[in-house]
Amino acid sequence: MNTLVNDGRELMNEVISNFEDRLGTLRTGRANAGVLYGIEVNYYGSPTPLEQMGQISVSEGTQLVIKLFDPSVIKDVERALNESHLNLPITNDGTLLRINIPRLTEETRREVAKEVSKFAEEAKVTLRNVRRDLNNEVKKSDDLREDDEKRLMDDIQKLTDEFVTKIDTKAKDKTEEIMTV
Repeated sequence: MNTLVNDGRELMNEVISNFEDRLGTLRTGRANAGVLYGIEVNYYGSPTPLEQMGQISVSEGTQLVIKLFDPSVIKDVERALNESHLNLPITNDGTLLRINIPRLTEETRREVAKEVSKFAEEAKVTLRNVRRDLNNEVKKSDDLREDDEKRLMDDIQKLTDEFVTKIDTKAKDKTEEIMTV
């Protein structure tokens, strides 16, 4: 049954990894290629992640530059970026796409910080769902004594608390990064 706790740890690590990926998509006022992850472009009839279609680099700390492997789809990429959640000005010079990342206003910083809190809460709910599933596995087991069952459930709760603390710490750090001018 100790493998149950190890399996739970692996699942919770995946939750943390997904949470970090989602935090990477948030604008912080500095150019970060992570804000483009999740954007898909209709490439010859199939949705293709933008990061697979070209090289994304940061220029001068305030601008993202996209150099496509296939320059013939530059209009499609530009359309996908304009339709995305970014709402950022895009410049098309015929061979490159440039995205200027403006400084965040105080109001925008607060909105992005709310997104961090929302992502953190969703990650915690997922952790609690993992805990519930693990506890159900313990309860279903017929070969455990009552005190072993209680000890195992306590271990699962400690594991959950450990990962909730990790999420809170990462969310706090990201919020501070966003709110720093």
